[in-house]
Amino acid sequence: MDDSDDEYVDESPAPNSKDADGSHKRTRAKGGDSGRGGGGSIENLKGANGGYAWEDEYHRSWDVVKEDEEGSLAGVVAGMVEASKKRRILKSSTPFQRGIIRNFVLVLDMSFAMLEKDLLPNRYQLMLNYAIEFVTEFYDQNPISQLAIVGMREGLAVLISDLSGSPHEHLAALQGIRKQEPKGDPSLQNALEMARGLLYHVPSHCTREVLLIFGALFSSDPGDIHETVRHLVKNKVRVSIIGLAAQVAICQEICSKTNFGDNSSYGVILNDVHFKELLNESTTPLAVNKLSTHKSSTLVQMGFPSRISETTSTLCSCHSQITRGGYICPQCNAKVCALPTQCPCCNLTLVLSTHLARSYHHLFPLKPFEEVPPSYAYLSSSCYSCLVPFPEISSAHVAQNSDIHTHRFLCPDCNNHFCIDCDLYCHETLHNCPGCESVSIKPKPVKKPQQRLKLT
Repeated sequence: MDDSDDEYVDESPAPNSKDADGSHKRTRAKGGDSGRGGGGSIENLKGANGGYAWEDEYHRSWDVVKEDEEGSLAGVVAGMVEASKKRRILKSSTPFQRGIIRNFVLVLDMSFAMLEKDLLPNRYQLMLNYAIEFVTEFYDQNPISQLAIVGMREGLAVLISDLSGSPHEHLAALQGIRKQEPKGDPSLQNALEMARGLLYHVPSHCTREVLLIFGALFSSDPGDIHETVRHLVKNKVRVSIIGLAAQVAICQEICSKTNFGDNSSYGVILNDVHFKELLNESTTPLAVNKLSTHKSSTLVQMGFPSRISETTSTLCSCHSQITRGGYICPQCNAKVCALPTQCPCCNLTLVLSTHLARSYHHLFPLKPFEEVPPSYAYLSSSCYSCLVPFPEISSAHVAQNSDIHTHRFLCPDCNNHFCIDCDLYCHETLHNCPGCESVSIKPKPVKKPQQRLKLT
Protein backbone atom coordinates (compact mmCIF):
# COMPACT_ATOMS: atom_id res chain seq x y z
CA MET A 1 0.00 0.00 0.00
CA ASP A 2 1.26 3.54 -0.77
CA ASP A 3 2.20 5.97 1.96
CA SER A 4 -0.75 8.22 1.10
CA ASP A 5 -3.26 5.34 1.35
CA ASP A 6 -2.89 4.48 5.02
CA GLU A 7 -6.07 4.59 7.08
CA TYR A 8 -7.13 7.43 9.33
CA VAL A 9 -6.99 6.72 13.07
CA ASP A 10 -8.88 8.98 15.43
CA GLU A 11 -6.94 9.30 18.69
CA SER A 12 -8.63 12.40 20.07
CA PRO A 13 -10.71 11.87 23.26
CA ALA A 14 -13.56 14.07 22.01
CA PRO A 15 -14.88 14.83 18.52
CA ASN A 16 -14.40 18.59 18.94
CA SER A 17 -11.08 18.55 20.80
CA LYS A 18 -8.46 21.07 19.73
CA ASP A 19 -4.79 21.63 20.17
CA ALA A 20 -3.25 24.56 21.99
CA ASP A 21 -3.16 26.66 18.80
CA GLY A 22 -6.90 26.20 18.20
CA SER A 23 -6.63 23.73 15.28
CA HIS A 24 -8.25 20.29 15.27
CA LYS A 25 -6.09 17.24 15.86
CA ARG A 26 -5.37 15.08 12.84
CA THR A 27 -3.58 11.73 13.09
CA ARG A 28 -2.70 8.89 10.77
CA ALA A 29 -1.88 5.25 11.28
CA LYS A 30 1.60 4.85 12.69
CA GLY A 31 2.54 1.75 10.72
CA GLY A 32 3.47 2.21 7.14
CA ASP A 33 7.18 1.45 7.37
CA SER A 34 6.78 -0.71 4.31
CA GLY A 35 6.08 2.27 2.07
CA ARG A 36 8.11 3.29 -0.92
CA GLY A 37 11.62 4.53 -0.35
CA GLY A 38 12.53 2.20 2.52
CA GLY A 39 11.66 2.14 6.19
CA GLY A 40 10.90 5.36 8.03
CA SER A 41 10.18 7.39 4.88
CA ILE A 42 6.68 8.27 6.01
CA GLU A 43 7.96 9.65 9.32
CA ASN A 44 9.70 12.44 7.44
CA LEU A 45 6.30 13.62 6.26
CA LYS A 46 4.73 13.75 9.72
CA GLY A 47 3.90 17.15 11.16
CA ALA A 48 3.67 18.44 14.71
CA ASN A 49 -0.03 17.56 15.06
CA GLY A 50 0.38 13.92 13.98
CA GLY A 51 -0.76 14.55 10.41
CA TYR A 52 1.29 15.32 7.35
CA ALA A 53 3.44 18.44 7.14
CA TRP A 54 1.16 20.22 4.68
CA GLU A 55 -1.79 19.71 7.01
CA ASP A 56 -0.13 21.83 9.70
CA GLU A 57 -0.63 24.92 7.56
CA TYR A 58 -4.41 24.55 7.68
CA HIS A 59 -6.11 27.03 10.00
CA ARG A 60 -9.74 27.99 10.16
CA SER A 61 -10.47 31.71 10.02
CA TRP A 62 -13.02 31.58 12.85
CA ASP A 63 -10.42 30.00 15.15
CA VAL A 64 -8.09 32.96 14.65
CA VAL A 65 -10.66 35.63 15.66
CA LYS A 66 -10.60 36.24 19.40
CA GLU A 67 -12.78 38.42 21.59
CA ASP A 68 -11.39 41.33 23.53
CA GLU A 69 -11.58 41.83 27.30
CA GLU A 70 -15.18 43.06 27.08
CA GLY A 71 -16.31 40.12 24.94
CA SER A 72 -16.74 42.20 21.79
CA LEU A 73 -15.48 41.59 18.27
CA ALA A 74 -15.57 45.26 17.28
CA GLY A 75 -11.87 45.78 17.96
CA VAL A 76 -10.90 42.69 15.97
CA VAL A 77 -13.03 43.72 13.00
CA ALA A 78 -11.65 47.28 13.13
CA GLY A 79 -8.11 45.92 13.14
CA MET A 80 -8.80 43.72 10.12
CA VAL A 81 -10.30 46.66 8.20
CA GLU A 82 -7.35 48.84 9.13
CA ALA A 83 -4.89 46.16 7.99
CA SER A 84 -6.65 45.84 4.63
CA LYS A 85 -6.47 49.61 4.13
CA LYS A 86 -2.81 49.67 5.06
CA ARG A 87 -1.99 46.96 2.50
CA ARG A 88 -3.35 49.20 -0.26
CA ILE A 89 -0.76 51.89 0.35
CA LEU A 90 2.28 49.75 1.17
CA LYS A 91 4.26 50.70 -1.90
CA SER A 92 7.89 51.46 -2.39
CA SER A 93 8.73 55.13 -1.87
CA THR A 94 12.05 54.90 -3.71
CA PRO A 95 12.01 57.40 -6.58
CA PHE A 96 12.45 55.74 -9.98
CA GLN A 97 12.57 57.12 -13.45
CA ARG A 98 9.12 56.34 -14.82
CA GLY A 99 7.45 56.97 -18.14
CA ILE A 100 4.55 59.25 -17.24
CA ILE A 101 3.41 59.60 -20.87
CA ARG A 102 1.92 56.16 -21.35
CA ASN A 103 0.24 54.53 -24.32
CA PHE A 104 -1.77 51.68 -22.89
CA VAL A 105 -3.83 48.93 -24.56
CA LEU A 106 -6.34 47.01 -22.42
CA VAL A 107 -7.21 43.59 -23.91
CA LEU A 108 -10.39 41.91 -22.64
CA ASP A 109 -11.24 38.23 -23.01
CA MET A 110 -14.72 37.91 -24.56
CA SER A 111 -14.60 34.17 -25.26
CA PHE A 112 -16.93 31.47 -23.96
CA ALA A 113 -14.64 30.91 -20.97
CA MET A 114 -15.88 34.18 -19.48
CA LEU A 115 -19.33 32.65 -18.89
CA GLU A 116 -18.00 30.74 -15.88
CA LYS A 117 -19.68 31.73 -12.61
CA ASP A 118 -16.75 31.24 -10.25
CA LEU A 119 -16.79 35.06 -10.06
CA LEU A 120 -20.23 36.54 -9.46
CA PRO A 121 -22.36 37.21 -11.40
CA ASN A 122 -19.92 35.75 -13.94
CA ARG A 123 -16.41 36.45 -15.16
CA TYR A 124 -17.54 38.64 -18.04
CA GLN A 125 -19.76 41.01 -16.06
CA LEU A 126 -17.26 41.34 -13.23
CA MET A 127 -14.46 42.03 -15.71
CA LEU A 128 -16.51 44.83 -17.31
CA ASN A 129 -17.32 46.36 -13.92
CA TYR A 130 -13.67 46.37 -12.95
CA ALA A 131 -12.63 47.63 -16.40
CA ILE A 132 -14.92 50.65 -16.03
CA GLU A 133 -13.40 51.43 -12.63
CA PHE A 134 -9.92 50.88 -14.06
CA VAL A 135 -10.43 53.39 -16.88
CA THR A 136 -11.54 56.07 -14.42
CA GLU A 137 -8.63 55.38 -12.07
CA PHE A 138 -6.14 55.16 -14.94
CA TYR A 139 -6.92 58.67 -16.21
CA ASP A 140 -6.98 60.04 -12.68
CA GLN A 141 -3.45 58.74 -12.04
CA ASN A 142 -2.16 59.27 -15.61
CA PRO A 143 -3.90 62.34 -17.05
CA ILE A 144 -1.49 62.82 -19.97
CA SER A 145 -1.61 59.18 -21.12
CA GLN A 146 -3.69 57.49 -23.81
CA LEU A 147 -5.68 54.26 -23.69
CA ALA A 148 -7.21 51.80 -26.15
CA ILE A 149 -9.44 48.75 -25.55
CA VAL A 150 -9.33 45.52 -27.59
CA GLY A 151 -11.49 42.40 -27.22
CA MET A 152 -10.83 38.72 -28.03
CA ARG A 153 -13.95 37.11 -29.50
CA GLU A 154 -14.55 34.16 -31.86
CA GLY A 155 -10.84 33.78 -32.61
CA LEU A 156 -10.53 37.42 -33.71
CA ALA A 157 -9.34 40.69 -32.19
CA VAL A 158 -12.12 43.30 -31.97
CA LEU A 159 -11.34 47.00 -31.55
CA ILE A 160 -13.65 48.32 -28.84
CA SER A 161 -12.23 51.86 -28.61
CA ASP A 162 -9.31 53.50 -30.38
CA LEU A 163 -6.26 55.05 -28.74
CA SER A 164 -7.31 58.38 -27.22
CA GLY A 165 -6.97 60.49 -24.09
CA SER A 166 -10.69 60.87 -23.37
CA PRO A 167 -12.10 58.51 -20.73
CA HIS A 168 -15.69 59.20 -21.80
CA GLU A 169 -15.21 57.40 -25.12
CA HIS A 170 -13.87 54.28 -23.41
CA LEU A 171 -16.59 54.25 -20.76
CA ALA A 172 -19.30 54.53 -23.42
CA ALA A 173 -17.68 51.71 -25.42
CA LEU A 174 -17.53 49.43 -22.37
CA GLN A 175 -21.18 50.11 -21.60
CA GLY A 176 -22.01 49.24 -25.21
CA ILE A 177 -20.55 45.73 -25.03
CA ARG A 178 -22.17 44.87 -21.71
CA LYS A 179 -25.16 43.22 -23.44
CA GLN A 180 -23.00 41.13 -25.76
CA GLU A 181 -22.67 37.49 -24.82
CA PRO A 182 -19.16 36.02 -24.78
CA LYS A 183 -18.64 33.28 -27.33
CA GLY A 184 -15.95 31.67 -29.43
CA ASP A 185 -12.30 31.03 -28.68
CA PRO A 186 -9.69 33.63 -27.65
CA SER A 187 -6.67 34.41 -29.80
CA LEU A 188 -3.64 35.83 -28.06
CA GLN A 189 -1.74 36.31 -31.30
CA ASN A 190 -4.47 38.37 -33.00
CA ALA A 191 -4.95 40.53 -29.90
CA LEU A 192 -1.23 41.19 -29.50
CA GLU A 193 -0.83 41.96 -33.19
CA MET A 194 -3.65 44.51 -33.05
CA ALA A 195 -2.17 46.06 -29.89
CA ARG A 196 1.23 46.25 -31.58
CA GLY A 197 -0.36 48.01 -34.55
CA LEU A 198 -2.06 50.55 -32.29
CA LEU A 199 1.24 51.32 -30.57
CA TYR A 200 3.41 51.30 -33.68
CA HIS A 201 3.27 55.07 -34.30
CA VAL A 202 3.92 56.01 -30.65
CA PRO A 203 6.94 58.35 -30.22
CA SER A 204 10.07 57.06 -28.54
CA HIS A 205 9.61 59.19 -25.42
CA CYS A 206 6.31 57.40 -24.62
CA THR A 207 5.90 53.94 -23.11
CA ARG A 208 4.10 51.11 -24.89
CA GLU A 209 2.18 48.82 -22.58
CA VAL A 210 -0.40 46.06 -22.97
CA LEU A 211 -2.55 44.62 -20.17
CA LEU A 212 -4.35 41.40 -21.10
CA ILE A 213 -7.13 39.82 -19.02
CA PHE A 214 -7.15 36.14 -19.95
CA GLY A 215 -9.88 33.79 -18.71
CA ALA A 216 -9.28 30.73 -20.90
CA LEU A 217 -6.62 28.04 -20.74
CA PHE A 218 -5.81 27.93 -24.45
CA SER A 219 -5.38 30.22 -27.44
CA SER A 220 -6.58 29.70 -31.01
CA ASP A 221 -3.88 31.39 -33.09
CA PRO A 222 -3.63 31.51 -36.90
CA GLY A 223 0.18 31.53 -36.96
CA ASP A 224 3.31 31.34 -34.86
CA ILE A 225 2.79 33.32 -31.65
CA HIS A 226 6.51 33.17 -30.86
CA GLU A 227 7.13 35.32 -33.94
CA THR A 228 4.65 37.86 -32.54
CA VAL A 229 6.51 37.86 -29.23
CA ARG A 230 9.77 38.61 -31.05
CA HIS A 231 8.11 41.59 -32.76
CA LEU A 232 6.84 42.87 -29.41
CA VAL A 233 10.33 42.69 -27.92
CA LYS A 234 11.77 44.48 -30.95
CA ASN A 235 9.17 47.28 -30.70
CA LYS A 236 9.70 47.56 -26.90
CA VAL A 237 6.11 46.71 -26.02
CA ARG A 238 5.76 45.53 -22.41
CA VAL A 239 2.96 43.02 -21.82
CA SER A 240 1.26 42.20 -18.51
CA ILE A 241 -1.31 39.42 -18.15
CA ILE A 242 -3.93 38.72 -15.46
CA GLY A 243 -5.12 35.10 -15.52
CA LEU A 244 -8.60 34.26 -14.24
CA ALA A 245 -8.31 30.46 -14.33
CA ALA A 246 -4.78 29.06 -13.94
CA GLN A 247 -1.22 29.70 -14.98
CA VAL A 248 -0.54 29.16 -18.69
CA ALA A 249 2.98 28.54 -20.01
CA ILE A 250 2.70 30.78 -23.07
CA CYS A 251 1.47 33.69 -20.93
CA GLN A 252 4.46 33.26 -18.64
CA GLU A 253 6.77 33.28 -21.64
CA ILE A 254 5.18 36.41 -23.14
CA CYS A 255 5.50 38.40 -19.90
CA SER A 256 9.04 37.22 -19.24
CA LYS A 257 10.38 38.07 -22.70
CA THR A 258 8.64 41.43 -23.08
CA ASN A 259 9.64 42.60 -19.57
CA PHE A 260 13.34 41.65 -19.86
CA GLY A 261 13.13 38.53 -17.71
CA ASP A 262 10.80 39.92 -15.04
CA ASN A 263 8.02 37.43 -14.22
CA SER A 264 6.13 39.67 -11.78
CA SER A 265 3.99 41.09 -14.58
CA TYR A 266 2.01 37.83 -14.83
CA GLY A 267 -0.42 37.04 -12.05
CA VAL A 268 -3.31 34.63 -11.49
CA ILE A 269 -6.18 35.84 -9.32
CA LEU A 270 -7.25 34.18 -6.09
CA ASN A 271 -10.63 35.88 -5.75
CA ASP A 272 -12.48 39.00 -6.87
CA VAL A 273 -10.62 41.23 -4.39
CA HIS A 274 -7.26 39.99 -5.65
CA PHE A 275 -8.48 40.56 -9.21
CA LYS A 276 -9.13 44.22 -8.45
CA GLU A 277 -5.77 44.61 -6.72
CA LEU A 278 -3.87 43.21 -9.71
CA LEU A 279 -5.83 45.48 -12.03
CA ASN A 280 -5.15 48.60 -9.98
CA GLU A 281 -1.42 47.87 -9.92
CA SER A 282 -1.31 48.78 -13.61
CA THR A 283 -2.36 52.36 -12.88
CA THR A 284 1.16 53.08 -11.61
CA PRO A 285 3.69 53.72 -14.42
CA LEU A 286 6.39 51.10 -14.82
CA ALA A 287 9.96 51.92 -13.89
CA VAL A 288 12.07 52.75 -16.93
CA ASN A 289 14.57 50.03 -17.79
CA LYS A 290 17.84 50.75 -19.57
CA LEU A 291 16.91 48.20 -22.21
CA SER A 292 13.45 49.71 -22.74
CA THR A 293 14.54 53.25 -23.55
CA HIS A 294 16.54 54.90 -26.27
CA LYS A 295 19.95 56.26 -25.40
CA SER A 296 19.27 59.75 -26.76
CA SER A 297 17.18 62.13 -24.66
CA THR A 298 14.43 64.08 -26.37
CA LEU A 299 12.49 67.20 -25.48
CA VAL A 300 8.72 66.88 -25.71
CA GLN A 301 6.91 69.82 -27.26
CA MET A 302 3.57 70.52 -25.60
CA GLY A 303 0.95 73.19 -25.99
CA PHE A 304 -1.17 74.76 -23.27
CA PRO A 305 -4.41 75.79 -25.00
CA SER A 306 -6.81 78.44 -23.79
CA ARG A 307 -10.47 77.72 -23.15
CA ILE A 308 -13.05 79.64 -25.16
CA SER A 309 -16.77 80.22 -24.67
CA GLU A 310 -18.72 80.64 -27.89
CA THR A 311 -22.17 82.12 -28.43
CA THR A 312 -22.72 80.01 -31.55
CA SER A 313 -21.96 76.33 -32.11
CA THR A 314 -19.02 75.36 -34.33
CA LEU A 315 -17.40 72.13 -35.49
CA CYS A 316 -14.54 70.67 -33.47
CA SER A 317 -11.52 69.38 -35.33
CA CYS A 318 -11.17 66.20 -33.27
CA HIS A 319 -14.61 64.60 -33.75
CA SER A 320 -16.25 66.86 -36.39
CA GLN A 321 -19.15 67.43 -34.01
CA ILE A 322 -21.04 70.66 -33.38
CA THR A 323 -20.07 71.95 -29.95
CA ARG A 324 -20.24 75.24 -28.11
CA GLY A 325 -16.92 76.07 -26.50
CA GLY A 326 -13.71 74.13 -26.26
CA TYR A 327 -9.96 74.68 -26.39
CA ILE A 328 -7.91 76.47 -29.03
CA CYS A 329 -4.56 75.04 -30.10
CA PRO A 330 -1.85 77.70 -29.60
CA GLN A 331 -0.02 76.58 -32.75
CA CYS A 332 -2.68 76.18 -35.44
CA ASN A 333 -5.80 77.66 -33.74
CA ALA A 334 -7.79 74.45 -34.19
CA LYS A 335 -10.61 73.77 -31.73
CA VAL A 336 -10.72 70.56 -29.69
CA CYS A 337 -13.37 69.32 -27.28
CA ALA A 338 -11.46 68.02 -24.27
CA LEU A 339 -7.94 67.73 -22.87
CA PRO A 340 -5.48 66.07 -22.81
CA THR A 341 -5.37 65.19 -26.49
CA GLN A 342 -3.27 65.50 -29.62
CA CYS A 343 -4.13 68.23 -32.07
CA PRO A 344 -5.53 66.53 -35.21
CA CYS A 345 -4.13 69.31 -37.44
CA CYS A 346 -0.54 69.87 -36.23
CA ASN A 347 -0.07 66.78 -33.95
CA LEU A 348 0.88 68.98 -30.98
CA THR A 349 0.27 67.45 -27.56
CA LEU A 350 -2.30 69.62 -25.78
CA VAL A 351 -2.40 69.47 -21.98
CA LEU A 352 -3.14 71.65 -18.98
CA SER A 353 -0.65 72.55 -16.30
CA THR A 354 -2.72 70.64 -13.74
CA HIS A 355 -2.28 67.45 -15.79
CA LEU A 356 1.49 67.68 -15.50
CA ALA A 357 1.25 68.40 -11.78
CA ARG A 358 -0.94 65.31 -11.21
CA SER A 359 1.52 63.09 -13.06
CA TYR A 360 4.47 64.42 -11.03
CA HIS A 361 3.69 62.36 -7.90
CA HIS A 362 4.74 59.12 -9.62
CA LEU A 363 8.32 60.35 -9.83
CA PHE A 364 8.57 61.36 -6.16
CA PRO A 365 6.04 59.28 -4.19
CA LEU A 366 4.98 60.11 -0.67
CA LYS A 367 6.82 58.12 1.99
CA PRO A 368 4.73 55.49 3.79
CA PHE A 369 3.54 56.40 7.28
CA GLU A 370 4.70 54.17 10.13
CA GLU A 371 2.52 52.99 12.98
CA VAL A 372 3.30 54.71 16.27
CA PRO A 373 4.59 52.35 19.01
CA PRO A 374 2.39 52.07 22.14
CA SER A 375 5.05 53.76 24.27
CA TYR A 376 4.73 56.96 22.18
CA ALA A 377 0.94 56.97 21.79
CA TYR A 378 0.57 59.59 24.54
CA LEU A 379 2.11 62.24 22.26
CA SER A 380 -1.14 62.76 20.33
CA SER A 381 -4.82 62.64 21.22
CA SER A 382 -6.36 63.35 17.81
CA CYS A 383 -5.51 63.13 14.12
CA TYR A 384 -3.48 66.07 12.82
CA SER A 385 -5.54 66.30 9.64
CA CYS A 386 -9.19 65.56 10.46
CA LEU A 387 -8.98 66.12 14.25
CA VAL A 388 -10.78 62.82 14.98
CA PRO A 389 -9.81 61.70 18.51
CA PHE A 390 -7.65 58.61 18.80
CA PRO A 391 -8.66 55.72 21.09
CA GLU A 392 -7.14 56.09 24.54
CA ILE A 393 -4.44 53.62 25.51
CA SER A 394 -3.65 53.29 29.19
CA SER A 395 -0.17 52.69 30.50
CA ALA A 396 -1.34 49.53 32.27
CA HIS A 397 -2.64 48.14 28.98
CA VAL A 398 0.68 48.89 27.31
CA ALA A 399 2.57 47.10 30.08
CA GLN A 400 0.42 43.97 29.68
CA ASN A 401 0.51 43.83 25.88
CA SER A 402 3.21 45.62 23.91
CA ASP A 403 1.87 44.45 20.52
CA ILE A 404 -1.40 46.39 20.57
CA HIS A 405 -2.33 48.66 17.68
CA THR A 406 -2.33 52.37 18.47
CA HIS A 407 -4.30 53.42 15.33
CA ARG A 408 -1.82 56.26 14.92
CA PHE A 409 0.46 56.62 11.91
CA LEU A 410 3.54 58.81 11.90
CA CYS A 411 4.88 60.82 8.99
CA PRO A 412 8.67 60.27 8.98
CA ASP A 413 9.33 63.86 7.85
CA CYS A 414 7.10 66.08 9.99
CA ASN A 415 6.48 63.59 12.88
CA ASN A 416 2.74 64.30 12.95
CA HIS A 417 0.22 61.58 13.75
CA PHE A 418 -2.63 60.66 11.36
CA CYS A 419 -5.51 58.20 11.40
CA ILE A 420 -5.75 55.36 8.88
CA ASP A 421 -8.36 57.16 6.73
CA CYS A 422 -6.20 60.26 6.38
CA ASP A 423 -3.19 58.05 5.73
CA LEU A 424 -5.10 56.39 2.90
CA TYR A 425 -6.30 59.73 1.53
CA CYS A 426 -2.82 61.24 1.57
CA HIS A 427 -1.26 58.35 -0.36
CA GLU A 428 -4.04 57.58 -2.86
CA THR A 429 -5.60 60.96 -3.60
CA LEU A 430 -3.66 63.90 -2.19
CA HIS A 431 -0.12 62.51 -2.68
CA ASN A 432 1.15 65.06 -0.15
CA CYS A 433 1.42 65.21 3.61
CA PRO A 434 -0.68 68.00 5.21
CA GLY A 435 1.84 68.33 8.02
CA CYS A 436 4.79 68.74 5.67
CA GLU A 437 2.88 71.21 3.50
CA SER A 438 1.85 73.33 6.50
CA VAL A 439 5.46 73.46 7.68
CA SER A 440 6.73 74.47 4.24
CA ILE A 441 4.30 77.39 3.95
CA LYS A 442 4.56 78.50 7.56
CA PRO A 443 5.38 82.24 7.61
CA LYS A 444 8.50 83.34 9.27
CA PRO A 445 8.02 85.08 12.62
CA VAL A 446 8.27 88.84 12.44
CA LYS A 447 10.53 90.39 15.01
CA LYS A 448 8.96 93.13 17.05
CA PRO A 449 10.78 96.43 16.91
CA GLN A 450 12.71 97.14 20.05
CA GLN A 451 11.95 100.37 21.79
CA ARG A 452 14.93 102.33 22.98
CA LEU A 453 14.60 104.71 25.87
CA LYS A 454 16.38 107.98 25.66
CA LEU A 455 17.88 109.29 28.84
CA THR A 456 17.52 113.01 29.30
